[in-house]
Amino acid sequence: MAEQTALADIRADDGGKPDAAVVRDALGVGVAVGLSGFAFGVTSAGSGLTLWQTCALSLLVFTGASQFALVGALAAGGNPYTAAAGAFFLGVRNAFYGLRLSQLLALPRAVRPFAAQWVIDETTAVTLAQPTRRSARIGFTVTGVTLYVLWNLTTLLGALGAKALGDTDAWGLDAAGPAVFLALLAPMLKTATERAVAALAVMLGLGLLPVLPAGVPVLAAALAAPAVLYLRGRRGSGGRDDVREGDR
Repeated sequence: MAEQTALADIRADDGGKPDAAVVRDALGVGVAVGLSGFAFGVTSAGSGLTLWQTCALSLLVFTGASQFALVGALAAGGNPYTAAAGAFFLGVRNAFYGLRLSQLLALPRAVRPFAAQWVIDETTAVTLAQPTRRSARIGFTVTGVTLYVLWNLTTLLGALGAKALGDTDAWGLDAAGPAVFLALLAPMLKTATERAVAALAVMLGLGLLPVLPAGVPVLAAALAAPAVLYLRGRRGSGGRDDVREGDR
């Protein structure tokens, strides 16, 4: 049944994008984002994590926004458990990406646990932009391999070079990861509901930053989605009630 759904969701392989074009686009995303791992390595080392802890985060967690959220909260003096909780909930989005990509890619079961490590914002964006399953698989694989290798390599270089840079806050490198994440997210906010969720999340995060411990505002910002959806539902039900009254 899942296979039939996946086939229905993707166009026929005939007339798809040339493989070379898919590889070029995937490499562009992988290289551009992978280099920002240097900023994470510097930021992580500057927040007090050891070289091995920094590298382990990139190797095992491998979701840039969550990694920056974790080390940012720790650098601000936040509780490690709160910082970890904020990073975890920020990374939960990858599970929803996986639900969609599993249909589009239809990978063999033996490969799925390994592919799951590469289900992140960038691989999802490249994969969903492809017109055929073949190009989706190529885009996912090339982006995943390129980004994973470069991100971990530049994380190592950033952590090693943190001491040479001195005060990492003065360079503003902690903003590189969030900036990349926002650049990828912004074009995906196409509906009024999505833009409302994003705007409310920003207001909650920034507004609560001065009054709550580090890491907690990220958790509070997650309330934006259910709040907007609830208000949207109330408006929809109100409109239906008005229609019923008019019918009477």
